[in-house]
Amino acid sequence: MSECTHDCSTCSQKCDKQDMRAQLNQYSTIRKVVAVSSGKGGVGKSSVTAMLAVMMARRGYKVGVLDADITGPSIPKAFGIHKRAQANELGILPQEGHMDNIKVMSINLLLEDENQPVVWRGPVVAGAVTQFWTDVVWGDLDVLFIDMPPGTGDVPLTVYQSIPLDGNIIVSTPQSLVQMVVGKAQRMATMLDVPVLGFVENMSYVKCPDCGKEIPLFGDGKALEAAALELGLPILARLPMDAQVAALCDQGEIERVVCDELIGAVDAVERLLQ
Repeated sequence: MSECTHDCSTCSQKCDKQDMRAQLNQYSTIRKVVAVSSGKGGVGKSSVTAMLAVMMARRGYKVGVLDADITGPSIPKAFGIHKRAQANELGILPQEGHMDNIKVMSINLLLEDENQPVVWRGPVVAGAVTQFWTDVVWGDLDVLFIDMPPGTGDVPLTVYQSIPLDGNIIVSTPQSLVQMVVGKAQRMATMLDVPVLGFVENMSYVKCPDCGKEIPLFGDGKALEAAALELGLPILARLPMDAQVAALCDQGEIERVVCDELIGAVDAVERLLQ
């Protein structure tokens, strides 16, 4: 048998695509699962994930954040969570942010020292992400956001194949290479039957504090517009570079952030629940 390319449209094998899905922890009920992904690193994917979770929680939903970026976990720091996760006979218990309707699980919450690097090979990293689905007692959630690692490698593939995703939001920046990068991320999701809700363009501009003019530092956004048009997907939000947002993330106060520019993406997630 030839090696699987994960593109079922060109395959003659009669595989059951559900076989690889892991069983959700039996003490958890999750209505919808949304991945937040990127084709490359450094685009602010984790901060977008955290802000989406906060804005959904403000609308009264019970929200979870699964930090699947095992080798570069940043979600706990954004939420100001430093306590280690505990376990009981039911499974691993996630930590909570300052808002009691947001639950968080990350590898950083299981390490003796949160500054300890995770030097693991791909299969071990992928296995840890799967355990966050099977062994963590999430309880009753309306939506679980998965902060994906960048790229299209082992861990994103494991998430797409083992966790039933209801949607995927792709985060990018305005650079000219974006069309190729987001195209690869979108095609990977499509190959694995994961619906893409749309794009979020981060670092789109800086707003002048004096006159309010929007100044694009990394490009005019036309590359993402072209990619979105080619792929038939919407641009859900364009987010400015905001020093206050960065400072609140560093201080573990992401729950204080107000980002009205992200409302379109939040609305897209909320529509999944209706």
